[in-house]
Amino acid sequence: MEMNWSPFLPLMVHGEYSEIYAEESHGRVVSFEDGKVDEVESGESSGIALRFLQGEETRFGHADGLDAGDVVSLAKSLAAGLPRRAAAAKPPPAKLVRHAVLKDPFPISLDEKVRLLAEADRAVRRVAEGGLIRQVSLTYGERYKKISLLSVDAQTGAVSSVEERVYSVFSATVVAEENGILQTATEVMGALAGFEMMEKHPPAEIAAAAARRAIQKLRSPHAPTGEMPVILESQAGGTMIHEAIGHSLEADGIQKGISPVYQGRLGAVVANEKITVYDDPTLAGHRGSFVYDDEGTKSERTVLVDKGVLKTYLYDRLTARKDGRPSNGHGRRESYAHKPIPRMSNTFIAPGPDDAKKIVASVQNGLLVTRMGGGQVNPVTGDFVFEVEEGFLLENGKVKHMVRGASLLGNGPQVLSSIDLVGSDMGWGVGTCGKGGQGVPVSDGQPTLRIPKLLIGGTSN
Repeated sequence: MEMNWSPFLPLMVHGEYSEIYAEESHGRVVSFEDGKVDEVESGESSGIALRFLQGEETRFGHADGLDAGDVVSLAKSLAAGLPRRAAAAKPPPAKLVRHAVLKDPFPISLDEKVRLLAEADRAVRRVAEGGLIRQVSLTYGERYKKISLLSVDAQTGAVSSVEERVYSVFSATVVAEENGILQTATEVMGALAGFEMMEKHPPAEIAAAAARRAIQKLRSPHAPTGEMPVILESQAGGTMIHEAIGHSLEADGIQKGISPVYQGRLGAVVANEKITVYDDPTLAGHRGSFVYDDEGTKSERTVLVDKGVLKTYLYDRLTARKDGRPSNGHGRRESYAHKPIPRMSNTFIAPGPDDAKKIVASVQNGLLVTRMGGGQVNPVTGDFVFEVEEGFLLENGKVKHMVRGASLLGNGPQVLSSIDLVGSDMGWGVGTCGKGGQGVPVSDGQPTLRIPKLLIGGTSN
């Protein structure tokens, strides 16, 4: 439905800032386990959220459905006692923003989606040798979301926006076993796109790649431990930049003192001069992209680190108000039931001047990381531990063989300063980022990077 904001403008006259956020969404997730459909979960939801800001005070509430009476009741309840101001003029009609979808996934039959998953499962079995595959978990997901927003600022007046987003995602997790040893490999693809993603990147190929990696890890020796040079290949994805610095530059953490390593350091050198870091929700088709953030602020490419110098933080309206500056469009929320908070979108290290192949050849003895796994970061100190999903031993500047069980241990700010070679290539990873009990779609990326010295940990499995 199209939202008519006229009846609600008289309600939005309390506090220094007020907003109505309306959301409609529907989607489906198909889980395919060990050769058969395990679960099909479909659902739809709609609701509204209201927020009033006055100084340091935030008043927030939400209601299921899009009933106008609920908006009126909620607004009166939330605004009680707040200073009243003059009503804002009606904003011009918002133009509906739609992201490019070449093939709408929703009219496509469930049978066709299951067929692709079954084909991917068979591709895994074809890769397997002697029944090494113990478990195959495949997931296909699709979601449509329409966001309508009216915001009223005491100084700048009323603005409105409306945006439609369609997300598609496919993941494959394969567990292989041999002689009592278990190894797991995962591949994920996702985009702000339709079913064309499944045709451009066939699930059978994605799942087979996961199976080959799981089996190869079974026959690989344990990773060596100790300090050594590490190369993060571009295809490793941007887990390092997302976790090691991205969260630390979200303005709420800075203001609360949760991220002291970057607090008060605008204009300071925080990385090698070859390092430039962007967060860019304007990238077409990327999983973390949007035209307007979830507060109605127009998205923009934000330069976080420019040639090693810290330039800004990621702001939503509330944190921007506290710092006396405009938001740079990074207020995001999982749904109408959540308050917006500063979040990343598509975060990446920009390509640099160095040849990726020469970077690999430059390390005589070290570790080449081609896939990053999960990890943990202490936002107070910047210390991290990351698992290596796929890594290879380098010897005399050449790839020797795969190793398993490696982990990377270090400190984010120190690593960013120590990186000395930055490739001219670029690779991406996708995911759902969790923070404050909310999950939002993101992507992160990087070129090939050389870290001269990093501590490598190992496991006994």
